[in-house]
Amino acid sequence: MNGIIHPCTHPEDKPAPKNEDEMMVAIFEYIDRLFNIVRPRRLLYMAIDGVAPRAKMNQQRSRRFRASKEGMEAAVEKQRVREEILAKGGFLPPEEVKERFDSNCITPGTEFMDNLAKCLRYYIADRLNNDPGWKNLTVILSDASAPGEGEHKIMDYIRRQRAQPNHDPNTHHCLCGADADLIMLGLATHEPNFTIIREEFKPNKPKPCGLCNQFGHEVKDCEGLPREKKGKHDELADSLPCAEGEFIFLRLNVLREYLERELTMASLPFTFDVERSIDDWVFMCFFVGNDFLPHLPSLEIREGAIDRLVNIYKNVVHKTGGYLTESGYVNLQRVQMIMLAVGEVEDSIFKKRKDDEDSFRRRQKEKRKRMKRDQPAFTPSGILTPHALGSRNSPGSQVASNPRQAAYEMRMQNNSSPSVSPNTSFTSDGSPSPIGGIKRKAEDSDSEPEPEDNVRLWEAGWKQRYYKNKFDVDAADEKFRRKVVQSYVEGLCWVLRYYYQGCASWKWYYPFHYAPFASDFEGIADMPSDFEKGTKPFKPLEQLMGVFPAASGNFLPPSWRKLMSDPDSSIIDFYPEDFAIDLNGKKYAWQGVALLPFVDERRLRAALEEVYPDLTPEENKRNSLGGDVLFVGKHHPLHDFISELYQTGSTEPVDVPPELCHGIQGKFSLDEEAILPDQVVCSPVPMLRDLTQNSAISINFKDPQFAEDYIFKAVMLPGARKPAAVLKPSDWEKSSNGRQWKPQLGFNRDRRPVHLDQAAFRTLGHVMPRGSGTGIYSNAAPPPPTYQGNLYRPLLRGQAQIPKLMSNMRPQDSWRGPPPLFQQQRFDRGAGAEPLLPWNRMLQTQNAAFQPNQYQMLAGPGGYPPRRDDRGGRQGYPREGRKYPLPPPSGRYSWN
Repeated sequence: MNGIIHPCTHPEDKPAPKNEDEMMVAIFEYIDRLFNIVRPRRLLYMAIDGVAPRAKMNQQRSRRFRASKEGMEAAVEKQRVREEILAKGGFLPPEEVKERFDSNCITPGTEFMDNLAKCLRYYIADRLNNDPGWKNLTVILSDASAPGEGEHKIMDYIRRQRAQPNHDPNTHHCLCGADADLIMLGLATHEPNFTIIREEFKPNKPKPCGLCNQFGHEVKDCEGLPREKKGKHDELADSLPCAEGEFIFLRLNVLREYLERELTMASLPFTFDVERSIDDWVFMCFFVGNDFLPHLPSLEIREGAIDRLVNIYKNVVHKTGGYLTESGYVNLQRVQMIMLAVGEVEDSIFKKRKDDEDSFRRRQKEKRKRMKRDQPAFTPSGILTPHALGSRNSPGSQVASNPRQAAYEMRMQNNSSPSVSPNTSFTSDGSPSPIGGIKRKAEDSDSEPEPEDNVRLWEAGWKQRYYKNKFDVDAADEKFRRKVVQSYVEGLCWVLRYYYQGCASWKWYYPFHYAPFASDFEGIADMPSDFEKGTKPFKPLEQLMGVFPAASGNFLPPSWRKLMSDPDSSIIDFYPEDFAIDLNGKKYAWQGVALLPFVDERRLRAALEEVYPDLTPEENKRNSLGGDVLFVGKHHPLHDFISELYQTGSTEPVDVPPELCHGIQGKFSLDEEAILPDQVVCSPVPMLRDLTQNSAISINFKDPQFAEDYIFKAVMLPGARKPAAVLKPSDWEKSSNGRQWKPQLGFNRDRRPVHLDQAAFRTLGHVMPRGSGTGIYSNAAPPPPTYQGNLYRPLLRGQAQIPKLMSNMRPQDSWRGPPPLFQQQRFDRGAGAEPLLPWNRMLQTQNAAFQPNQYQMLAGPGGYPPRRDDRGGRQGYPREGRKYPLPPPSGRYSWN
């Protein structure tokens, strides 16, 4: 869910929502779109990041401190550029007086996350009541009060259900998220049908300037020019320049086929098991970096580190006598052999990295020289400026009032430039240099300033310099190096256990900013890899104190906030106002290491004991850990069972009957804030209506519990059927021989995409009206001024409205579908108002897409009529929300 919340609250490629209500509605729309793409049949599990393990909090702390620092720097830079432009007489729109949205509030324990949980409860109840696609669905909401990262809460649920006798081993899972670790988590389940849906990454997407809101430049390059007119009458001013984002299905069964081909080894001294080999591959990927450990200095994923590890693994595995891992537990003696093999080539890796960097710089330097040399001596300006083909007739193109005068001025400009002889030398910018030449200034140099690298891994003595610069200890200090290696080995064991068994310890973390070398992994077979049992996660407000900078203290209670800024605070050193970023051989600051002090848990808890009594009842509630909530609609078999539990008032947890919900097992317990049938569900969003005829029901749900030392087996379950092979022998070839690769659409591999031939397109050309609209499809007429569209999703100009055939039904008829065509009473708008004849009715139906008001609900479409109360907004936001423009449809079809 966090991958949905962030782009909806502070999008990068469009204007941000004006208030919190608009953010919630944007989240609802995003979930609706995902739901319509995936169309789940049994279960929808919505997991928001809760309190994370201590090992993850270090990364969260680094991200939030960076975000706060970069946000303040961007605000200062924006104000500086604004003042410069206005001083030069530039034009800028008036600066909006609004509070900057701090994305750090998307952290468990804040008021924003508490409000989001309430909004999602309302959203689920509304969809279960009104959306036929949710009719027989079980919905589980794990909000930010439930501890654990969102994806790991889902993995924990899958692991525990797999261990039940009623589990269907051929269940198809579809996980939404863009993080690469979802691929590893999906492989770790050993489920045969596992798909990841992620939004397609499109580089260099246009972003609006933060000052003038125009596209094509950044804040630092803004010149304060007036906005260009879009369209003949500026009617396209509010339209977005980019299409709606598209999604990709990443099918892990195909990746498993590739891995099986890659990892298959002959003449092994033990039986080859592809499932165990995949587990080893997942483990080796941890060495190139993850959310809990820094990557080894010699292993960069961009340099082919995974391929290098696989080759070493296939060479060494004959000596190890077995696999590296088993169900999430590591054999350190075998891992030591792999790491020492990597250590043998570390020196050559560092030297090759340096050679590649030097070669890249040389190529870039030659490219810049070539571009400067090929620049024209002058560029025509004004009306003679070169235009792209087909753009001369655009509305913004200039018309020559005196072409002869313009040509004369251009000719005079050419004659005024100094003549250049073949022997003339050129300066770095391409202009002729005076006779005798001049000394080139430093700023004219082609070479870009490179960050200083004191370690110089490509030169002899790199290990001594590394430990001296990064850890401030001498490389001869064997005891300290041993401590770093032991902590890193503990981290590898902890991460693998986290992926395969769940959180081994909520308190453990890696206490250094940098990793050791692979050649230091000697004698790790004897290192202990056990963790303290019975540890508990932080409480939400405690985690906020551990990850927030002082600038985000406004999300904390006043007395807690004071601990972050008071000079006399006992933990003031945890919250530096400024901190160093070590580029660590990289080029950009975001790639560097933020050198922040680690939070001492004992000192933090001791300081918080003094301010705990200051919490209000509402803050105490937000500071408590919660659990999952299960929702079903009235047509679900569990509905009556849960209703009886509330009627009897049972206080003890009750087992979930697996026969009523596709084999799901666990415990039910009554929810104090339950959504119950025949009770009004109040909308937390003022622009959306209350649910006065609710039939959905909710109850607390807890996964099946196991002993702390129970081991979930990392195997494919009996009865699981492997999907049909997708890859063919030709897919292993290096080149495609000119064949264009085509992705599979949807979940059905035998589905043939529908297409139209030329005759069909000619028919459409005759039937469709040829208007002069300026929308995406210019043949579609714009909606009339009286259009009462969806309150938060109006159509773009020129976009056709899809008729809503179910909008005129009563709630009790919502599952029956629209009446047959011959039963629909349709009347002509003519004076006689006579019923249409069947053949005329068919023609009328073809044009229904261009009559937007024909099927609209009187109280507002989409099931969301406006509220008629006077409740204002929250947190100083205005009550009214901005109407979101619907992005243009993309792809071959439009499934609205």
